Amino acid sequence: MDIQFSQRPFYVKLMCVLVSLIALTYIIIQAKDILSPLIFSCLFSILLLPLASFFEVKLKLPRSAASMLSVILMLSAVGLVLYVIASQVGDLASDWPRFRNQLSGSMTDLQRWIDVKFGIDAGEQLNYVHSATSKALASSTTVVGATVMSVSSILLFLVFTMIYTFFFLLYRKLIMSLLVSVFLEENKQMVHEIIENVQYIIRKYIIGLLIQMAIIAAAVSIIFWILGIKYAILLGLITGILNIIPYIGIFIALVLSTLITFATAAVLSKLILVVVALIVVHLIDSNVILPIVVGSKVRINALITVLGVIIGEMVWGISGMFLSMPVIAVLKIMFDRIDGLKPWGIILGDEEKKQNKLAKKLRPSLKD
Repeated sequence: MDIQFSQRPFYVKLMCVLVSLIALTYIIIQAKDILSPLIFSCLFSILLLPLASFFEVKLKLPRSAASMLSVILMLSAVGLVLYVIASQVGDLASDWPRFRNQLSGSMTDLQRWIDVKFGIDAGEQLNYVHSATSKALASSTTVVGATVMSVSSILLFLVFTMIYTFFFLLYRKLIMSLLVSVFLEENKQMVHEIIENVQYIIRKYIIGLLIQMAIIAAAVSIIFWILGIKYAILLGLITGILNIIPYIGIFIALVLSTLITFATAAVLSKLILVVVALIVVHLIDSNVILPIVVGSKVRINALITVLGVIIGEMVWGISGMFLSMPVIAVLKIMFDRIDGLKPWGIILGDEEKKQNKLAKKLRPSLKD
C-alpha cells in the first residue's frame, strides 16, 4: 500500500533522516580533496565576479582574459601578504638561540618548583625528558616527511583552487543556466532570483570579513608596536587571518603571540599586556566591528558558530574550520528564502527581534 512519507511513523522518518545524514557526511569526508578546493574557488569566484565583469564590459577584454586577470590580481594580493609573513618569520628564526636560552632558564625554574612541591628531584625529571626526547628524535624522519607532504598538499590545493576559480568565472553563465534548468518552468524565475540574491549577499559577507580581517591586523600591529612588542606586524597579520575562525582563532593567535613575545622579551609585564590587548581587541571586534562591517544580513548565533567550527575541523581539518562560517552563511541565506526551510534559518540566526517576528509568521504553518 502506497503511503505518503509525511504519514509514515516517526521512527521511520527519523531512520531515513539519519541514514541520509550519515551517507552525506561519509561522501563529504571521502570527497574532501575535491569538494574543499571547489567550495573555496566558488567563494573566490563570487568575490571576483564584479572585477571580472568590469574587465569584460568596461575594458572590452575577452571573458577568458578578464577571468585570468582577476585571478592573477587575487594571487598577487595573497602573495604580498605571504611575502610579508615569510620575511617576518625569517627574522624570527634568528631569535631561536635566544628563545632556547630563555626556555632553558624557565625549565630550570620549573624543575626547582616541581622538586619543592612534589618531591621529584631534577635527575628524575631529566631522565623522563631525555626518554621523551629520544622517542621524538627517533621519529624525526617521519615528522620531516609528513611536513614536506603537508607543504606539497597545501601548494597543490592552492593551484587547484586558482584553476577552479578561473573556470567558475569563465563558465559562469553556463553554470547559472544549469542551475536554473534543473527546476520546473514556473519556478525558474524564483530560482534565478534566489541565486542572484545569495550571490550578492555572500559577496558582501566575504568583503566584510576581509575588511574585518584588515582592521584587526592593523589594530593589533599598531597596539603591539606602541607596546614595544617585537614582530608586531607578523603578530598582527597572524591575528587578522586567524580571526576568520570564530572564537578558536583568537585563542590560537593569543597562544602564538604569547610564545613569540616570550621568545623575544621574557618580561612578565609584556606578556600580560599582550594577553589583555588581544582580549580587548576581540571584545571590540565581536561587539562593534563585526556588526558594523560584516553587517546584519547574515548573523549566526554563537552556539551554531562553535558547533560549525568543531564539525568543520572534524570533517575537513583546517580548511573545514575556515569554510565553516561561509558555508553556514550560505545555508542560512537559502533557508531564509525558501518557505519550507525558514524554521532552520531561525535556528541558525542571531537576530532575536527579526527571528521572533519570523517565528510568529511561521507558527500557523508549523501547527498544520
